[in-house]
Amino acid sequence: MRDPASHKGTHGTLVCVCGSLEYAGAALLCVSAAARGGAGLVALAVPRSLQPVVAGRVPEVVTLGLPEAGEPADIDARGATEVIAGRSPDAMVIGPGLRESEGNRRLVIRLLAGRGGPVVVDGSGLNLLSKSGDWWTGVSPRCVLTPHPGEFERLMREAAGQSDKQRRVACRRAADRFHQVVVLKGAGTVIAEPGGRLAVAPFANAALATAGSGDVLAGLIGSFLAQGVEPFAAACLGIFIHGRAAERLSERLGDAGLLASDLAAELPLVRRELSQVLST
Repeated sequence: MRDPASHKGTHGTLVCVCGSLEYAGAALLCVSAAARGGAGLVALAVPRSLQPVVAGRVPEVVTLGLPEAGEPADIDARGATEVIAGRSPDAMVIGPGLRESEGNRRLVIRLLAGRGGPVVVDGSGLNLLSKSGDWWTGVSPRCVLTPHPGEFERLMREAAGQSDKQRRVACRRAADRFHQVVVLKGAGTVIAEPGGRLAVAPFANAALATAGSGDVLAGLIGSFLAQGVEPFAAACLGIFIHGRAAERLSERLGDAGLLASDLAAELPLVRRELSQVLST
């Protein structure tokens, strides 16, 4: 339970570096989930030209306009890093809906080479890392990487496999190679930390096979990181609450028709449900 005397500063600042004109929805889903996950302040960092499109779409979220260089919506890595650092984030989410350009690739590498708090890397952020050689040798923050099977294959240059055993082995191998927590998404999502724990989620839900559900998960895990939960536990907690929210919605909607935006409002209800179970 939270201290009744706490305030927004108590519960962390999360900056989400997300979105493009084509995939503005991914950014909005990510920050909505982060806010519903309990972060004290959530900021959405987007190319400056996109800021008027997203500002106010989630009223509780601050927007940061990142300087652009070269072609439109290609972020200037140096200037953007300074803008993001000005918010003193406790954690970041990088990647959902981000345009896969050279400027943005440089930004991702620059942010991961900084000395900030923990980072969730998802979606386009993972694809940009896969084009960046031995990127993991220069990473300073603790990361949670959240690939689906296709992104996993691009990162590792090998498929994750189909069986439960193959997926567990592949996820652990990736965690050890990159020295980061890896979340291999799918039915029975696998979470591994380097040289240590491994967990498998108890959910296999066809209703989650919908665009944007991974963006919600990334924002939720980032929210827990900003609140001070360590990366492996934040990943496990985020995956459980996300999966249970989908389970609750499926009881009403069935196995199709769930929208990723449906999940956000369900997240605090699952968090409350979980806290009641743990307090008994």
